[in-house]
Amino acid sequence: MTIRVLIIEDEKLIRWSLRQKFEARGYEVTESENGRIALEALENDSFDLIMLDYKLPDMTGLDVLRKLRETDADVVVIMMTAYSSIQSAVDAIKLGAYDYIAKPFDMDELLRKADKALETTKLRREVRELRKHLQHEYGMERIIGQHPCMLQLFDIIRRVAASGASTVFLRGDSGTGKDLVARVIHYNSDRAPWPFMNITCTALSETLLESELFGHEKGAYTDAKASKKGLFELADGGTIFLDEVGDMPAGLQAKLLRFLEERTFRRVGGTTEISVDVRIIAATNRDIDKAVLDGVFRSDLMFRLNVIPIYLPPLRERGDDVKLLAQHFVAHFAKEFRKPINGIDEKAYAKLVGYAWPGSVRELRNVAERAVLLSNADTIGSDDIVLGRMDQPQSPSGDGLFLPPNGVNLHELESSLVLQALKRTNNNQTHAAKLLGLSRDALHYRMDKLGLLKN
Repeated sequence: MTIRVLIIEDEKLIRWSLRQKFEARGYEVTESENGRIALEALENDSFDLIMLDYKLPDMTGLDVLRKLRETDADVVVIMMTAYSSIQSAVDAIKLGAYDYIAKPFDMDELLRKADKALETTKLRREVRELRKHLQHEYGMERIIGQHPCMLQLFDIIRRVAASGASTVFLRGDSGTGKDLVARVIHYNSDRAPWPFMNITCTALSETLLESELFGHEKGAYTDAKASKKGLFELADGGTIFLDEVGDMPAGLQAKLLRFLEERTFRRVGGTTEISVDVRIIAATNRDIDKAVLDGVFRSDLMFRLNVIPIYLPPLRERGDDVKLLAQHFVAHFAKEFRKPINGIDEKAYAKLVGYAWPGSVRELRNVAERAVLLSNADTIGSDDIVLGRMDQPQSPSGDGLFLPPNGVNLHELESSLVLQALKRTNNNQTHAAKLLGLSRDALHYRMDKLGLLKN
């Protein structure tokens, strides 16, 4: 990729000298003798480096720099001037100049500054491209669903992302997509340019978790051979995602509460108060209210986290979203595994819709991945769909049901299945009948036979 340099300088000899040096390195050089010509060039082209004279015939270099920053915040600028002063240097740096060099300058020094500036340009553009990728990767469209509860969730996520809310609490079963929602909130907010840091609160011991979150000073404990910044410092300006916060040790709960109230903390072994601006997104699949009643989770912390609660519904409550997600995952894995699979047949859909999905969306994703990987057809069929635990015997029909060695009480089994279907559908007999593969009248007959009808 050719490096493009713009030289904005009214002295012809200096422009010529710089052009010779930059072209000798293989750079493409454009010259401008005043501010007006330079601004016209900047409107039509993009550059990797700008060498900008402080004093121009029609305006100052600072005027050019101000206008430049309105359209391109990434290009690096080195100011050149024979009127060097501390104030002019400070003004240039405040407006976003990368560096400053006084005339008459040493050409080798200028080229060293140019090399460093171009490296900065490269890094900035890589970060910008990565940011664009992440914003695309975690756009709102990544959360798939058309059920009313999901449409309501989308609206909440958009409003939270656009807000200045500093604390968000995600609640929902395991596998409902809390990590994805946290990332979508971050990358669709003003905090997107800054880091997204995540940590699972059950992954480390209490001591290590405290160090990971808050950092530590040298000598804070036996293995602390050097000072270390924690996630709270590293994520300054961005977002920290605390997954499984409901299982956080009691000692750390108190420290997290203090941070949420004061937005300051101390490193382990430190005495200095450190202030940061981060959004905390906490998540749990625990019944947090029960955890509070049982005394294993602080009620004051729960209230502090619960400023903006977001509930992620389990897949079993999302109706035909099962089909949408299945289509999405099958298409995704067919592309990844380079297999000519173009859809899912109706029997497979019926099997997917009739399943309870205890592992929610994550389980459906795994089922789809296995089906695509092992299928030899161009359409996913019922036999490709394996539900439930993989180590359980499967019936010839592949429905995941099997007869235990000691047999079952068929009356009790039927009663249990009917009750589960009614509970899952909030006693909606039409929907419950659909889950059981029955008509509404057939379900009513069985409920009467089993003594489940209310008088």
